[in-house]
Amino acid sequence: MTVAFTMLDLKLIRAEPERVRQALASRSTSFDLDGLLKQEAQLRRLTQELEKLLHEKGTASDEVGRLKREGKSVEKQLADLKELSGQEDKLSAQTNELETAIRQQLLLIPNLPHASLPAGPGPKANRVVRNVGEPKKFSFAPRAHMELAESLGLIDFARASKVAGSHFILFTGRGARLERALINFMLDLHTKEHGYVEISPPYLVNRAAMTGTGQLPKFEEDLYRLRDDDLFLVPTAEVPVTNLHAGEVLEAKALPRRYAAYTACFRREAGSYGSQTKGLTRVHQFDKVELVKFTAAESSYDELEKLTADAERVLGLLELSYRVVLLSTGDLGFSSAKTYDLEAHSPGTDTWLEVSSCSNFEEFQARRANIRYRDAATKKLKFVHTLNGSGVALARTVIALLEQHQNRDGSVAIPKALQPYLDGLTLLTPP
Repeated sequence: MTVAFTMLDLKLIRAEPERVRQALASRSTSFDLDGLLKQEAQLRRLTQELEKLLHEKGTASDEVGRLKREGKSVEKQLADLKELSGQEDKLSAQTNELETAIRQQLLLIPNLPHASLPAGPGPKANRVVRNVGEPKKFSFAPRAHMELAESLGLIDFARASKVAGSHFILFTGRGARLERALINFMLDLHTKEHGYVEISPPYLVNRAAMTGTGQLPKFEEDLYRLRDDDLFLVPTAEVPVTNLHAGEVLEAKALPRRYAAYTACFRREAGSYGSQTKGLTRVHQFDKVELVKFTAAESSYDELEKLTADAERVLGLLELSYRVVLLSTGDLGFSSAKTYDLEAHSPGTDTWLEVSSCSNFEEFQARRANIRYRDAATKKLKFVHTLNGSGVALARTVIALLEQHQNRDGSVAIPKALQPYLDGLTLLTPP
């Protein structure tokens, strides 16, 4: 596998530095772009010097050969060659050191936001694109998911904490069946109706894979790492599935490629989120069905809309009220050019919970992982556009399902689409 790690196109940065500078500013990202460009100019000078030196060395070597054939002394020429070799070693070392420094800096530059995004420093600038269904009105005070889950015997928060510590989940009995039912329901929906190919990827990935999708090097502290093997637990199936084609050239006629994968997801979730850490809202391990696409550049934004619709179909069939939010430039993920968040309503807290993010990364990840396709018309190689979206994440979807479908007596109705996966069960009642 060949990994490029070329990140943003240096040609773009060199040709349109002001555009890049403004884009980074819109993301509230501080980066010494002028310093990078100076280093890149220095690298080009060193490379030219090295090429000139190698040409001189080749000419000198040919001269030694000619003099030897003529039986003449080559002592001076050999001394000159030795000096040129020393200069070559010095220049090569400087070039390699500078290339490494530039590469490390490029790895820390986020993707450039798409022009359609609202500009703003954070979530307050996000724009609600559409609301689907009204937040449910109850004739009683709705319970929060923690109370419902425990009274129904679905989740044992205390024993989960005893086994693994805080912010882990232990589904039990019907809760474990509900979890499995949701996973199977989503995989069947996306593979049978939406045309995705199911993948069952490894839960551990190497450093190159994490770098290819943009988690490394910037977010290493948020990841779970195996010290002895330098492998990482997947934060999302996006990482192994996107890297399936790292270093490959795909045929244009095979695009778009669509994959659906279930994995557990592992995240340290560094930082403090206050009330958002209760119950299932923010946990270190959760289940998710991920959707990943590889597309041609010209169709990627059409495919983003289709991807979002596929994720929305899950929420619709689960009979949940939700909204679609376009993220602002300041709230955009590191690798994304454009993202829609799907947020389900939580009646227990009267808040909106992100249950899916659907993103177009354009060629950002493909450059890092060197994933290209051959254009059918020109036969030239281009970087694919990669997209992914949660289809969907279970923990918060379980919150919405329990809270939106609860009844006064503490029971929870099972949506019709999910009933076949629970042997026809229509109602969860306290044991």
